[in-house]
Amino acid sequence: MKRIQTDVVVFLTFFFIFSFLFIRRVQALLDKTILYPIPRWLGLLALIGLYALRVYYLGGWYIVSYGLAIFILNLFIGFISPLGDPDSDGPLLPMKNANEEFKPFARKVPEMVFWVKTTRAVLVAFFMTLSDFFNIPVYWPILVLYFIVLLMATMRRQITDMVKRRYLPCSWGKPNYEKGGKGKPLFKGSTSN
Repeated sequence: MKRIQTDVVVFLTFFFIFSFLFIRRVQALLDKTILYPIPRWLGLLALIGLYALRVYYLGGWYIVSYGLAIFILNLFIGFISPLGDPDSDGPLLPMKNANEEFKPFARKVPEMVFWVKTTRAVLVAFFMTLSDFFNIPVYWPILVLYFIVLLMATMRRQITDMVKRRYLPCSWGKPNYEKGGKGKPLFKGSTSN
């Protein structure tokens, strides 16, 4: 009996050490990819393309694909939504003029988190297609129609909120400032010597 307990303790110790080292290695690789957003997203698109080809050629796993699409839609809505909601966050600080204060757009779901969770979801869905257990027969046009209706309703609500609150979830690069010269400020609102 003590031999079995010792074996279990040794197994669990090695399992936890291995999983800790594996998680550290994966996190180190993820940290290295932060500097390369375009290759990351292109790799994710390639992975989604491989998944779509697999589902298309095998002719099944539509429920898994539908669940994946709903999960990605939920993440995308968080990605384009602001972190704070003025209606539920309580009173805001008083301002003289709303145009004077610079507020950068803070997302509910940051870009890296969105990419990591989407990649994990696609990989999990890809591995689910390896088992016939998840291949539930369903009439797939109904799922596609329902997803399109859900996408349209959700995006309409999100776009209405974006127009109402006047925020844009994307920015196109760094703002350009005037060149500083004699008597000209480098940044608007600053003084130059």
